[in-house]
Amino acid sequence: KSFLIVHLSYYDKEIPMPFEIVRNDIVNMQVDAVVNTANPNPVIGSGVDSGIHKKAGHELLTARQKIGCIDFGDAVMTPGFGLDAKYVIHTVGPIWVDGNHGEEQILSSCYRKSLALAKEQECESIAFPLIATGNYGFPKPLALQIAVREISSFLLENEMQIYLVVFGKEAFALSEKLFKSVSSYIDENYIRSKTLDEYGPENTYAARLETWRIRERLKQSNRIHEDMYLSQALEECIV
Repeated sequence: KSFLIVHLSYYDKEIPMPFEIVRNDIVNMQVDAVVNTANPNPVIGSGVDSGIHKKAGHELLTARQKIGCIDFGDAVMTPGFGLDAKYVIHTVGPIWVDGNHGEEQILSSCYRKSLALAKEQECESIAFPLIATGNYGFPKPLALQIAVREISSFLLENEMQIYLVVFGKEAFALSEKLFKSVSSYIDENYIRSKTLDEYGPENTYAARLETWRIRERLKQSNRIHEDMYLSQALEECIV
């Protein structure tokens, strides 16, 4: 295994951990569990969600529909079906509004709850995307800091091989600034073709429109701060 040296500011030493940042397509990761940046509703979104569903097969959507709506910051698990991974952990990241609506707490919750599920299923390895940095607009530098912090905290008390999988040029560049050794298994041509395949001009517009609608509903909700936008903030999930 490769080990990444992560320096934790609240400790006066560097701690070697089984944690790697890699540039890859998360659907190609051969791990016990992959984390999916899921839509709060039981539908197939764009980006990571689209790619995972495409490789896993239609059974994954059926399993997801049985679960129903997922709250922001929560996580659930299904089998991996056609993926190389045994499990898919579906987590719903925060939609970035302005940083004052619990976004950081929700993103931290995504990592903590996903890792707790993986530990519960005795997973030895897990791969995360950089959650909520696509259509949900979470700033990548801050998202990367939160991911590293939560993963590092988990590894202080638990053993698991954890990968943070970055895809686009910006996330890869940020990772290289923080960590000198980031393995890349894909190139720019792969990224361009994959992005067009999973988003496409029409799908990109639809995904952004949906994100905008959810963001507007969240702004109007008086439950955002205290409940970290529970699913009641979504029209489709109102009880």
